[in-house]
Amino acid sequence: MHTLETGRLTLRMLRESDFDAYAEMVADPEVMRFIGDGKTLSRPLAWRNLASMVGHWQLRGYGPWAVEERGTGQLVGRIGFWNPDGWPGFELGWILRRQFWGRGYATEGARAALDFAFTHLVQPEIISLIYPENAASIRVALRLGEQPAGRVEIVGRSALLYRIARAQWVPGSPGSTKEAIE
Repeated sequence: MHTLETGRLTLRMLRESDFDAYAEMVADPEVMRFIGDGKTLSRPLAWRNLASMVGHWQLRGYGPWAVEERGTGQLVGRIGFWNPDGWPGFELGWILRRQFWGRGYATEGARAALDFAFTHLVQPEIISLIYPENAASIRVALRLGEQPAGRVEIVGRSALLYRIARAQWVPGSPGSTKEAIE
């Protein structure tokens, strides 16, 4: 497993001790309105969701990281990769607890993940699927260098597809990471 560090964040494997904060995050209607079907998750469904993120790492060798604020050790959210069977591509996604919105953490953590995908996983391209109403995530995707590349249907909703190819990526851009192998 890989742990990434930025100036303010640690991206690490999700663990059981994250569950209370994770369950709080996915129970928040404002946080969840642009995730999946837009519905909040009960604690039992939050447990299944967290377990599926950990399972993605087991099955694919990559997945979403827990994002921890280095200064406090608090769980900020999750950032990382999602590519289950039948998915439209190798997706980089992010979801943050509401109290951490507006601090640049999504861009900082997603940039670290993007760098990792191109340098260590040698992915040819990365996509992000974003609902059209999610202006904040569109801004993050554009800051990462992703560009609009059409629309796709996911979980019964139309989403914008943003994409960046390795050839378009600028290595070592602001927010670069230091990697640690656990």
